Amino acid sequence: MSSLSELKNAKGARVDSYRKGRGVGSGNGKTAGKGQKGQGAHAHTKKNGFEGGQNPIARRLPKFGVRKTHTGHKIQYAIISLDRLNAFKDGDVVNMTVLLEKGMIKKELDGLKVLGNGKLEKKLVVEAKAFSAAAKAAIEAKGGEAKVIE
Repeated sequence: MSSLSELKNAKGARVDSYRKGRGVGSGNGKTAGKGQKGQGAHAHTKKNGFEGGQNPIARRLPKFGVRKTHTGHKIQYAIISLDRLNAFKDGDVVNMTVLLEKGMIKKELDGLKVLGNGKLEKKLVVEAKAFSAAAKAAIEAKGGEAKVIE
């Protein structure tokens, strides 16, 4: 058995690195392994992803995932239908805070929008950022009020 002081790497396990361009006698001088003059012999002539004029892989493959657009922030409303407003009493004021307290909507987002799905049976004062045309007509037909808030 040998001692720790006699341990050595296996033959061929470690290869000395070349020092390129250090004279003809080194075997790696003059052109430093780049061959004769040409595109590859000159520094900084090809950008990353260049494939010799062939359409690069980054352009051949489809884009995927979430990408930022320059269209700005898309408005997302918390939405509620007319039929769900029947849970309130006649003459109640319905707004974002009341709906959040009752758990009828989960998040505020950018405001409240009332859609005309279902049938409204109560006279209500509804405060929201947006109304569909059908919802506004249905609220006002029952004698209620559709207030647009900014």
